[in-house]
Amino acid sequence: MFTGIDEVDWTSLQHAYGSAEDVPGWLRGLASADPAEREIALDRMYGAVHHQGDVYDSTLACVPFLFALAGSEEVPDRGDIVELLVSIGRESEGRAADGTYALAGSAVRTRAEVFAGLSGDTDAAVRGAAAGAVVRFGDEPVRVLGLLRERITVERDDRVLLALAESLGLFVRRHPGHAAEALELLVAQSAAPYGPGLRLAALGQLAGCAPDRLPSDLVPLAVRLLRERSARRPVRPEEAEDPGTDSLVGRLRRLRPSDEEGSQLLRTLHTALDDRVDDRIALLEGQLTCPDATDRCNAVWMSAGLMREWRADCAGLVALIGAQLGSPEDRLRDAAVSVLTDLFELAAPAADDLAALVSSRPGLWVRHWERGVPTLGGPLMALARSGDHRAVPMLAEVLAGPVVPGDLGQAVRHLGPDAAPLLPAVRRGLGETPLDSPETSARAVPLLSALVALGDAAPDDMSGGVGEALPEVLRLVRRVPVGLRSGDAYVSSVVRAVGVFGSAAREAVPVLRGLLDTEYASAAARALWEVEGDTTVVLPVLIRELACGEALRRGSAAEALSRMGAQARPAAEALRRLTRSGPPWERATAACALWRIAGDTESVLPALRTVWTESPHTRVTVAGCLVGMGTAGAPLRDLVESELSARRRHLALPGGYSSHDVWKDERLLRLCRAAPAGG
Repeated sequence: MFTGIDEVDWTSLQHAYGSAEDVPGWLRGLASADPAEREIALDRMYGAVHHQGDVYDSTLACVPFLFALAGSEEVPDRGDIVELLVSIGRESEGRAADGTYALAGSAVRTRAEVFAGLSGDTDAAVRGAAAGAVVRFGDEPVRVLGLLRERITVERDDRVLLALAESLGLFVRRHPGHAAEALELLVAQSAAPYGPGLRLAALGQLAGCAPDRLPSDLVPLAVRLLRERSARRPVRPEEAEDPGTDSLVGRLRRLRPSDEEGSQLLRTLHTALDDRVDDRIALLEGQLTCPDATDRCNAVWMSAGLMREWRADCAGLVALIGAQLGSPEDRLRDAAVSVLTDLFELAAPAADDLAALVSSRPGLWVRHWERGVPTLGGPLMALARSGDHRAVPMLAEVLAGPVVPGDLGQAVRHLGPDAAPLLPAVRRGLGETPLDSPETSARAVPLLSALVALGDAAPDDMSGGVGEALPEVLRLVRRVPVGLRSGDAYVSSVVRAVGVFGSAAREAVPVLRGLLDTEYASAAARALWEVEGDTTVVLPVLIRELACGEALRRGSAAEALSRMGAQARPAAEALRRLTRSGPPWERATAACALWRIAGDTESVLPALRTVWTESPHTRVTVAGCLVGMGTAGAPLRDLVESELSARRRHLALPGGYSSHDVWKDERLLRLCRAAPAGG
């Protein structure tokens, strides 16, 4: 297996973290009799030699040895090695211009005959991994299809049969001119007498490559097959609790669904159905009413993917997710909480279930971390983010305790005016915050954030209510010069809170003026404007900040200027320059400020159209500006109408998502509906 391995000059080769001198040890580790050593070796191969799909000269040098390992029956876990080879070869597709990738792809492709041999291996995991490799790297479609047909006839392992069905779908997509027989094989596998798992796999492949061949009763059929499969599903040894190693591969294995195969079957079907959202919702509702808790858990996570990507009426789906909160299965309940937390107001149909869980389990109100500041527990945060007033008394009890959750302000903000009863507890917490302690910032920042949120919810209530918290805030203001340091969240939070009180906070003016020559200049200038209303000191500072070298500071200055309206006209020309260069979000912020200051549609409208198209992340800002512009924004009405007619969420893009994407999209839709139609 390792003939010639010592003749390779590994020290001259590279992987993701430098010299490849350690690669021979990892290759030998793949053949170890110790499962932990094999897992660690595989982890190193994926983590360094094939890091995030990259291919290096050391990756290319490994290919012959990996094939030798895959072909040696005395080596355990050869299926993992075949999968690694397939991944290396797959990364070369579409990157022929890159020499290393092209060579690696060629090195795998020229050994396609090895995969053909491995498709009949004694190890089922090897046969399953080799099936797709034969299709991907074989260059004779007729022979490849014949091999798949033969393997389907003789194969008895259910998991390999699923891999063969997936390979047929891949064959249809790669060789459409030879697809007819492969499609007939899939259609046959989607019907009785084949087992429910294989039928689901075949339906998923047909949905992706020949939707016209799907049965008319697809959704009820798929739900019935899922239930039949789950009723027959044995508990496999790998589902037992196993601490494994602390390698990346080990951690990923422990994070897999307890029924990874079932999850993959339904995920494939959902992916193939894509924009058939009504069918997918019906399918998910069927999954969420399955007797098997694992099926319901998989459905919860798949529901999250659908709702993050598509705009649809999912109230019934959300209610069914809420129903899982009463499950005795920790994995299912935690999954439901996680998904509902990211839905914000769309979680309202599950609010009763959330409230029941939170009220019965006070231990879930706060989550303590091994490192870092405690945060609100998922169920309570989900209830608060949904805007449900029942979260308020529970948050008050949290504030009565010794812990201040770091994300308190986020919860309060989504409760709006209903959060007003929290003010006494917030004031008490601010008054009891130690001024010279390592815990000062960790306690004060979330309380100040909550106070600002309360002020935003009741901006005209400064004579009472939030206005009564001024002494507690001024107490913290006096500490600012002592605690000032770069990037101090405490300073930013105090300055932002001062602005809530307007002219009543004049005592804070000296501290604010002392910050005008620091990185907090824009925030301090904004607060000064809100307290004094005097442009003579504030304007020169903000215009200076517009010309600084940091985009975040320029954007902060533009936001501060926008609040000053026409009194900030001396900054108009600097803002016009910002609308023509810089990151899209900065141009959007500058354009919105320019409109509020100068009403300059000639500069603003083209800038807003450009950033809207260029970066979907700017659309909430732009839409908010269009609402303020009224009929003056009518030339951009086509953008608004196009957004309102789109079914896909504006941030549903490749490259992942953030926990606020659904909230941002729903806010965008509200703003678009509020934008005037124009004349």
